[in-house]
Parts: sequence; structure tokens; C-alpha cells
Amino acid sequence: MSPHAGTAGLTPHTLAFVESPVQLLNVLEWAHLRAPRAEAAPGGGLTLVVLSPTDPMTRGQLRRMADLARDEGHTVRWEEARGGPAAPFQTIGGLTRLLRKADRIVMGDPFSRYVQLLLTITKARELVVVDDGTATMEFVAQLASGERLVRWHRKGGRQGPRDLIFAPVSSAARRRLTPSARRTVEIFSSMPIETIPEGVTVTPNEFAWTRATFGPPRITKGADMVGTSLVETGVVDNDRYLEAVAALAKTHGATRYFAHRRESTEKLHRLAVETGLEIVRPDLPLELIARRGPIGRTILSFPSTVVHTLPLALVGTEVRVAVCDIDPAWLTENASPRAQGFLSGVTGTARDVHRLSAVTAA
Repeated sequence: MSPHAGTAGLTPHTLAFVESPVQLLNVLEWAHLRAPRAEAAPGGGLTLVVLSPTDPMTRGQLRRMADLARDEGHTVRWEEARGGPAAPFQTIGGLTRLLRKADRIVMGDPFSRYVQLLLTITKARELVVVDDGTATMEFVAQLASGERLVRWHRKGGRQGPRDLIFAPVSSAARRRLTPSARRTVEIFSSMPIETIPEGVTVTPNEFAWTRATFGPPRITKGADMVGTSLVETGVVDNDRYLEAVAALAKTHGATRYFAHRRESTEKLHRLAVETGLEIVRPDLPLELIARRGPIGRTILSFPSTVVHTLPLALVGTEVRVAVCDIDPAWLTENASPRAQGFLSGVTGTARDVHRLSAVTAA
């Protein structure tokens, strides 16, 4: 383990909200970078609030990441934010005092309705957005262009009744996330950001904490494959995806498949049966799994966050990250009109990766 970053260097008091293991990892990366530059003062520190989801795999990874955060000296507050109809009201009510006292708010998902609602309560003068994967690219682009905040795979679709009801809160949150004389906004990201919104500070995330804490990994001769939730989000057809995974694994000799935490059990069972791949359900974000090792000399991925983050986490090793393009024929009829362009952009802007053409399904 690395020396504790501690909380003394994070004055003024910081309140962070996370809903996924990757968001929590990136808060730790931000705190690691920030703490050495700040000065200690009474009452400072980082309180990390986990707005827990319901699916078991995500909860398990969040528990492990919460332990790592405590090891670093941070305060962790676990909220059963989705534990029933009354849970949101209890969660928000219990956090109101902290929100009003906090000088700085760190968040992992500005698209989250939970986070947007919490933003309407806080009076913090500093807002920090840490990476929530490739969604950060879309958030920054929408902030720069003045668009409403909507996830890329939903863009172009019709707004439902819940969207319309929540619209005033989302608009208020967007205004809060726009820098002003009273409020600063920082983006902490490993993603390529081409257009920086006026007044926004962008700080690169180079995964310094991850490299200092884990590894270097033992590297095996074979190839490993990284799963994606593009089927579960309705972007890619399930059959086409399975065929592409089979072809890619056969071509490159992959033996293990690291499942995305949102991949369905049914899909993974079918994938194991049809491809012979060993399905691995990681207990930590893949950046930490790869850094701990053992990991294949080649890591195969479809367009996703890891094509940007793994080269940073594995810098100085001999591991090669290869990304396979998404064939337009794989997209579902319900996929957002922006899907192909966005996914191509994820691949095309990745640094230090080997780009593969879309495989031809058998």
C-alpha cells in the first residue's frame, strides 16, 4: 500500500458522492493528487458518501473500494440510497446538513438524478467532477454547448414522463455546474477533452495512486478480454456481440473474459458455453485488477473507458491494449442515432492502444 494520503490536506471540507466502483477509484486518485498540495487545517478532510445501488456485483466492488478509501484515511459513509420507496427521502434528509456545510463537492456522475438533486441543496463554492468513464466526454461536450444533460446512449430518444417531471431539477443542476463568480468547476479526467467549457479547470488523471499502490503486475503470455455492457444498455445486439467476442477470442488466443459489472448472468453463461472463455467477475475495478496481475500481455477491448485508463494504469509494463471497433451492423434498431459516432470517437481518441478493425462474425 502507498502511504496514506490522509484527509488533512483536503481542507476545506470535501464531500464526495459516488455510485460506482470506478467513480470511487477516481475520487481516490483526485484526493491523492490534491492532498500533497494543500495545507492542513482543523475540520478539513474528505467524507466519501456511497449512494449504493442494488445489484450485488456493484455493491461488492464498492465495499472493497470503500475499504481502500478507509485505508487511505478517508471517512466513508454508506447510504442505502435505493433501499425502498422512502430511501431517497431518508438519504437526502440525512445528508442535508453535510451538504450545506461542505465547501467542496466532488461527484462521479453529473447525469445522475440523485446527484443533480443533491446539487440543488449545496452551497459549496467548489465543484469537482471526476471520471465516470466515457460519459465524462459527453458531459463536458454538453456543458460547453449549453445542451441539457442526457446520457449519450439515450440522446435522440423521446423524453419520458419522469424526464419531464425531473427537468427543472436537471436544469438547476446544470446551472450549478456552470462556473460563475461564486463557484468554480474542475474536471478531473483521464478522458480526451477537446473543447473545454469557459471557466472550467481540467486536471489530468494519470492514475498515480493506482500505480503507487499496486503492482507492477506479473504478465502472462496469452491475451485477456474485457467485457462491455453495450448489450445491456440496448446499443449492441446480443447475438452479434457474442459472435464478435468468439471471433476476436479465436483470432487472438484469448482465454479469460473480465465481465463488466452490469453484464447479465444469462449472457455470460451463454458466452462461456459458446466461446470456452473463462468468465472472471472482478471484485475491483479493472485498472486495479490489471495492476495487481497476473494479466495477459494483450488486453482486448471494445470501445469503453478502459481503452483510455488501462494504458495509464499499466504504463511502464509490456502490456498492450487493443481495441476493436463496433461494426454498425451490430447496433440495435433502438440505439441512439449518436451511438456509432460516439463509440468511434472513444476508440479514435484513445492513446497508446492498438486499433483493430471490426471483426467479421462467423
